[in-house]
Amino acid sequence: MDKHKCGWCLGDALYEAYHDNEWGLPVKDDALLFEFLVLETFQAGLSWITILKKRENFRKAFDNFDYRKIATYEEDKIQTLLQDAGIIRNKLKVRATVSNALAFMKVQDEFESFSTYVWGFVNHAPLKNNIENYKNGPATTAISDALSKDLKKRGFKFVGSTVVYAFMQAVGIVNDHEIDCFRYNEV
Repeated sequence: MDKHKCGWCLGDALYEAYHDNEWGLPVKDDALLFEFLVLETFQAGLSWITILKKRENFRKAFDNFDYRKIATYEEDKIQTLLQDAGIIRNKLKVRATVSNALAFMKVQDEFESFSTYVWGFVNHAPLKNNIENYKNGPATTAISDALSKDLKKRGFKFVGSTVVYAFMQAVGIVNDHEIDCFRYNEV
């Protein structure tokens, strides 16, 4: 018997595996938080499945999302990335990834970890919503608005409230699994 899943992931094995194994699972590891931040910024204006299909390409192109390495990227590396057909070759997003790596490390210096900083917006405990149908879920909240504003103040780019809310969902800061989804009570 199949378990009920959130409606947004149905019909694609990659989407369903992501939903079942990652989406909404609380992430406290800075390296993984940075990976999701990068992927969500590239997703802006595109579908998430597009990003998931290119995730391994992103991982290779961006040195396994090593923010310390990415922060040192110079123009020749940026130009190489802009020629890489395996990723989204958006000049502004590629450059934002480099500047976001620098901003990420500044946040780590101030808060000891990015995790401490970002989870502080929800008092270090996931928020659990009661969504019956994903189509009725919010695209932004007051918390994503506040986090977005603070990230921008700290020099992050491509971190509008909608991108930030998607990031919050992906890393389990907010649990937006549908209430009858088998993952709702597991994450």
